[in-house]
Amino acid sequence: MLSVIPNPPRTALPIQGTDDLFPVRRVYCVGRNFAAHAREMGADPTREPPFFFMKPADALQVVPDGQTVEHPYPPKTENYHHEVELVVALAKGGRDIPVEQALDHVYGYGVGLDMTRRDLQDDAKALRRSWELGKASDLSGPVGTLKPASVIGHPDKGAITLSVDGTLRQKGDLSDMIWSVAEQIAYLSTYFALEPGDVIFAGTPEGVGAVTRGQTMVGTIAGVGEIRLTVV
Repeated sequence: MLSVIPNPPRTALPIQGTDDLFPVRRVYCVGRNFAAHAREMGADPTREPPFFFMKPADALQVVPDGQTVEHPYPPKTENYHHEVELVVALAKGGRDIPVEQALDHVYGYGVGLDMTRRDLQDDAKALRRSWELGKASDLSGPVGTLKPASVIGHPDKGAITLSVDGTLRQKGDLSDMIWSVAEQIAYLSTYFALEPGDVIFAGTPEGVGAVTRGQTMVGTIAGVGEIRLTVV
């Protein structure tokens, strides 16, 4: 059976050490998973149940190792923010996954950015509307090369940072997460049937802020990697 339109391309992420690719199905993002970031967003950082939003899979932007990729400044915003995050790629799915088994479902990890039209997100919050206009713009999810868990293990501590034009903006540690990766997977699986190809953006530390055209962002997670993008 033929498609009546050209088949849309499927987003796939590069993997360290192989030419094989990781095809992406869904993109889940956890909100306010670092206490200091929750406070800078005006929220209470107590350990309430996590909440999630989603990006389209084709909102991801591939950032290969060793390259500085051009990142387009999106329309309809004057306050475009960086949020550096650990990206978790799932090799296995399931429902009601126990926390103690959740990491068995992980294929690997990467460095990502949850780029946010903050003014549109703030408007949505004030109007009690969903966040897609703020969070799901084209190419709003840059992701670097995935590192298989079989190679690097499951990082639960280590520096996570972002600099802009050489100035450090964000600095935290993976151990500062309110909800661990395993807990996020387990919690999500009570609401959705997770599947191979799903990815999770696991939260950002404090220091989020605006970027403008011409600036270069460098996001780094110890033991996972680095991504570099110039806003155009």
